[in-house]
Amino acid sequence: MSGSCCQQVRKFDGMSPAFKRALCAVIAINGTMFVVEMAAGMAAGSQALKADALDFLGDTVTYALSLYVIGLSLQARSLAALAKGISLSVMGVWVLGSTLWQVFVLGTPRAEIMGVIGFLALAANLASVLLLIRFRNGDANVRSVWLCSRNDTIGNVAVMLAALGVWGSGTAWPDLIVAALMSSLFLTSAAQIIRQALAERREEAAIGEVVR
Repeated sequence: MSGSCCQQVRKFDGMSPAFKRALCAVIAINGTMFVVEMAAGMAAGSQALKADALDFLGDTVTYALSLYVIGLSLQARSLAALAKGISLSVMGVWVLGSTLWQVFVLGTPRAEIMGVIGFLALAANLASVLLLIRFRNGDANVRSVWLCSRNDTIGNVAVMLAALGVWGSGTAWPDLIVAALMSSLFLTSAAQIIRQALAERREEAAIGEVVR
């Protein structure tokens, strides 16, 4: 009886020149947007822009890590994904904490800067999503790249809505609410990445036991 029916479908592990080229382009886009959006967030006094800028920074670092571990063992790739999930959790907690702090030192951000930079960031993230959409399914390392890009796009739409809310209400509350929602999105995605990475580590350990 053939053992092929017991074999698991191999998940895409990033070993593709096209994926590597797309990832390099996305790293460049995210690094540039971190600098632009953080400067704009400080100028506008916007927590949502700063939170989104930090997301760009986190993505730049984690995408570079994703690129580095391509071709290494499943254990190494899942460990990298686990590290990314933990860093995303830390970022989510930081954004939530800074949002709560901002409530007590409330200042109204400049809606016009938020809107312009939010639109620019959305364009950058849509470009990243288009580059990566065909690679959205794969191991934890590959999937974490897709989830981060998807989150960025959702976050930028939210920042633009926050800018509209700030402009319409004349208060900072729309900005703070969006920053809190982005924090929860970071934490949810981090949980997904961590769960898949841990499952892949258990899978690799089980295979190693069988081989021995």
